[in-house]
Amino acid sequence: MLIYLNGKFVPKEEAKISVFDHGFLYGDGVFEGIRIYNRRVFKLREHIKRLFDSAKAIALQPPLTEEELVEATLETVRVNNLTEGYIRVVISRGEGDLGLDPRKCPNPNVVIIADRIEIYPPEVYKRGMKIVTVSVRRNSPQALNPNIKSLNYLNNILAKIEANRANVPEAIMLSIDGYVAEATGDNIFIVKNKTLITPPLYLGALPGITRQIAKELAEKRGIPTEEKPFTLYEVYTADECFLTGTAAEIVPVVEVDGRKIGKGVPGEITLLLMEDFHNYVKQEGEEVYK
Repeated sequence: MLIYLNGKFVPKEEAKISVFDHGFLYGDGVFEGIRIYNRRVFKLREHIKRLFDSAKAIALQPPLTEEELVEATLETVRVNNLTEGYIRVVISRGEGDLGLDPRKCPNPNVVIIADRIEIYPPEVYKRGMKIVTVSVRRNSPQALNPNIKSLNYLNNILAKIEANRANVPEAIMLSIDGYVAEATGDNIFIVKNKTLITPPLYLGALPGITRQIAKELAEKRGIPTEEKPFTLYEVYTADECFLTGTAAEIVPVVEVDGRKIGKGVPGEITLLLMEDFHNYVKQEGEEVYK
């Protein structure tokens, strides 16, 4: 495996940065996860745009333009000869001193990793998953805005630890005010009376690429979609529930906090959107090998 590191491709054993990098010391940086389907990088430009938005929000100036980073990402896939897989693009603040001041970090680091990933086993997509609600609340936009996909993921990791202790693969995180925000690594949707509902971004949800695709696919089928606040009551009494994410794709949820969702099996609309999504990703994206 070859890793892109500041303009060069190096074996993963040699892909090293300084321990004084503020991404390592303080989680000061941003990242994106991107999928490769059928020799294409899916929604590459949308992911790179979101990466640059995150960087701008933390006053981090990437050393490459958006177009340069697009090409560097494609080349990383090419040199690793991948036709399916997962990409991680990271921009860290760069090497500085042991203080917090980002002005001491003049040269951001850019790392691109292309590999394979499997978040959930195949049977989860057929049978649906059981999840729980955790006590860890989602970061407030008044503190660290969850719209920023930063290297500081401790909020999510603490929630994931609770999920692990409950022996479930995912968990719902609530906002400070008790509204459903998102899962530890995915966006959440419920279906009620044939309407698709997802939390608004201001409650602490990441503007997910797959989240947006799910809404668009639903609208193409004539399924109404809404963004509005809802509580666990609405989740427990929903007809269907599913999660979306770049790595997870669309995954059905059949039980939350011991409450069966709908009939306790993946719902009709969920299955339709899963099928539509799998068809969609086969034909969309930036071609790697032209």
